[in-house]
Amino acid sequence: MNHTADGYTHQPVLLEEAVIRLAVRVDGVYVDATYGRGGHSREILRHLGAEGRLIAMDRDPQAVAAAQMKWNDDRRVTVHRGAFSMLERIAQQHGVCGQVNGILLDLGLSSAQLDDAQRGFSFLRDGPLDMRMDPESGESAAHWVARATPAEIVAVLQRYGEERFARRIARAIAAARARAPITRTQQLADIVSEAVPTRERRKHPATRTFQALRIYINRELDELAECLDQCLRVLAPGGRLVVISFHSLEDRLVKRFMRAHARAAPPDPKAPWLSSAERPSLRLAGKPTRPQAAEIDRNPRARSAVLRTAERLA
Repeated sequence: MNHTADGYTHQPVLLEEAVIRLAVRVDGVYVDATYGRGGHSREILRHLGAEGRLIAMDRDPQAVAAAQMKWNDDRRVTVHRGAFSMLERIAQQHGVCGQVNGILLDLGLSSAQLDDAQRGFSFLRDGPLDMRMDPESGESAAHWVARATPAEIVAVLQRYGEERFARRIARAIAAARARAPITRTQQLADIVSEAVPTRERRKHPATRTFQALRIYINRELDELAECLDQCLRVLAPGGRLVVISFHSLEDRLVKRFMRAHARAAPPDPKAPWLSSAERPSLRLAGKPTRPQAAEIDRNPRARSAVLRTAERLA
């Protein structure tokens, strides 16, 4: 457990496993594309020598500020504010495109984001219904909920939350916003809770709705797909891609990407980026890894995590 400079407690998930899979070289170049509050970056730096380099990225301005404060005096570290889709551009800017020895993508929200009610990510803490990872750009969840048609709400909840009661929830949202604007997380959580007729064990009825809205508002799956494609050009031969996913949608995307690029196969309609004429560009490195029971006991948020690794071929 780490106490960050801005006062939040942060518990990086699969910390040792991720750094082991990165196979950190003392003189290597690494990208932590989801800095968060720096738990994984800190461990990577423990293994880097004076000639090593770490590029820390995050789209959240609070995370970037925390990183700059933490590593201001460490010449090995460069901090960038940017989404996944900026990975290749940032690598080119530093002259390391095709030379990076490891990329880490930790796709979960950080504890700082979840625990700050003002960010609007959690149904457990009342705050503004925002949900933007970068609060300074894009559309907030409250604004989208106010303007989206019931059909659009259904589509988002089904696609990004796999919510089987999406139609009930969409009707409830439409009825509620006709009476008063939905601007708070507690408002939305209560509306969804009343609309959902059954309860899942150990899961709040608003879990899938909040997940779906967050993914949609932040374009998370689109950003991830763009980033994965860029990793092929950013990694050096032998470089490792390590991805920690927290729900089935992003894990399926990662799994299909890695498998598709790890074999030459007939065209796959779910992986149109790979033609049958292409040689494999990745090899799968190790089996998928999940947290041990002891880690889940310490940090229940880790329970759905899965780590996958692939290595860039020459």
